[in-house]
Amino acid sequence: RENTSMNIPFYKYQGAGNDFVMIDARTKPFDPRQELVERMCHRRYGIGADGLIVLAGDADPGVDFSMDYFNSDGRRSTMCGNGGRCIAALARDLGIGTEQGVRFRAPDGLHQAFFEGSLVRLGMNDVPTVQLLEKEKLPCGALRPRWVCFLDTGSPHCVVGLDDGLETIDLARWGRAIRYGAMFAHRGGTNVDFVQVSAEGVVQLRTYERGVEDFTLACGTGTGAVVTVLTLLGKVSGRNVRVRMDGGELAVDAEAHDGRIENLYLTGPAALVCAGEILDKTILDLIKKQEEKA
Repeated sequence: RENTSMNIPFYKYQGAGNDFVMIDARTKPFDPRQELVERMCHRRYGIGADGLIVLAGDADPGVDFSMDYFNSDGRRSTMCGNGGRCIAALARDLGIGTEQGVRFRAPDGLHQAFFEGSLVRLGMNDVPTVQLLEKEKLPCGALRPRWVCFLDTGSPHCVVGLDDGLETIDLARWGRAIRYGAMFAHRGGTNVDFVQVSAEGVVQLRTYERGVEDFTLACGTGTGAVVTVLTLLGKVSGRNVRVRMDGGELAVDAEAHDGRIENLYLTGPAALVCAGEILDKTILDLIKKQEEKA
């Protein structure tokens, strides 16, 4: 095959089944145009992922790198919790930061991540407010939720509390309806988290993600949002709360202070799936066009 300057290496990581294509752009810039990112994330014509993350340098000497996140639809997005844990793992594997952890800049500000064996513990921003929504104003239909809240954990989340039915109700239908609902139109829509807590205190979660436009196996900011709400409602202690999702389990720590959440941490696995070089002609042609325009 022809070896050209267009060829770029990539890494693919997953955290609890949430998977990401990652590009190290510290020495060779990467222009994440929408069409290019969408193709790379496509599960039939590209590498396949829930999103793409670019790791770049940062001008602040106290920051190890910066993180730029794009959903699989190619659009630049807000913070991604599992993506933040995965890019921290990539940084560790590239020799960035220290053996203990890294400090990086994300779309919602600065974050610190700590390494605990194969697990990554990510510090999230404080959550100053949680809005309790009027269920009747949402397209919830036959869901009959116990309560509905809205908050921002680096990304917007509408959290829907269910008594039962997490495995049987057509959540995709209601996830789409709420995600595109008029209440969230000014925000470009919202992620939607359906949560159910068993009598034994087991927290189960399914998240419909905007930009992916489907359920993902896990969602980091969604997990943080759910534990934030449950902590403020007094349904969990906020200490080492285990949240089960289709792709695995994350542990969350959160401290409630006067109606706000502080010291919010997500802990879970983050692993390298594969690494290689992009060879797809369509992707390379897109890169070539971008380089010619530069």
